[in-house]
Amino acid sequence: MGKVIVVVGPTAVGKTKISIELAKYFSCEIISGDSVAVYKRLDIGSAKPTISEQSGIKHHLIDIIDAGGSYSVADFQKAAREIIDRNELSIICGGTGLYVQSALYNYEFNASARNLDYGKKYEAYSNEELYKLLLSKDSNIDKEKLHPNNRKRVLRALEVIEELDTSIHSFDKKNEPIYDYYIAYLSMPREELYERINQRVDVMINSGLIDEVKSLYDDGIYPHTIGYQEFIPYFNGDSSLESTIEEIKKNTRHLAKRQETWFRNQMDSHFYNVDVKCIENTIEEIKTDIIGWLKK
Repeated sequence: MGKVIVVVGPTAVGKTKISIELAKYFSCEIISGDSVAVYKRLDIGSAKPTISEQSGIKHHLIDIIDAGGSYSVADFQKAAREIIDRNELSIICGGTGLYVQSALYNYEFNASARNLDYGKKYEAYSNEELYKLLLSKDSNIDKEKLHPNNRKRVLRALEVIEELDTSIHSFDKKNEPIYDYYIAYLSMPREELYERINQRVDVMINSGLIDEVKSLYDDGIYPHTIGYQEFIPYFNGDSSLESTIEEIKKNTRHLAKRQETWFRNQMDSHFYNVDVKCIENTIEEIKTDIIGWLKK
């Protein structure tokens, strides 16, 4: 059974570079653990690694679904496990906690596939109204795990509840992982991270993010994810570009906090402080710890 190195952390912390250096050293492939990177045309806003950045390392589960298509946690679980099972060692790199957990633990999904037309019945609902409806049906929802502004996941939770007449957790989670894994969570001082997030968003804007989102918008595709959803009011003439950019930065910073909470509380993670000026030191520290883990 394959072993798995997991490299996670917030946007702009250095996941791509570190995961690629680890893949080179340990001679293994990388599975993208990002719920947005699976979609074609969502390139700049998802910060998916370019072909050049991939440095010749085989990357899986990037650009496999047409923009606007459907891709679930269960789909990721199946695809990721197929890759893990045929390799002695694999790397998962990304920040979508539920994707990572579903691949490593014995989740059994009972709900049917997402109905792409389901959201039409709630088109008139604001995000806040939709979330209140969800809470009325399942009062045990954890806001740290399911944010009111994540409309796609709130809709999916409602769909599951209505289909199965039960909680959003429509699957059984067993405590024991099915793979031997090592999670390296990359972090840095909050002020420094937030500054890097702000800079990353500015780089995305200068690299053509507005045109990327507008192309999707013109085709009737409205991704409900950070870096894309904030532009809808701007395209509709309801907000300025400046306020839109600030909203993306704010939402990305909030996401970073939720990601860290998830991996601290949900999984056995090893935390590494990244000094971007001496990132090679962090890479060497992680390598050493992984070598020790592999010898156990």
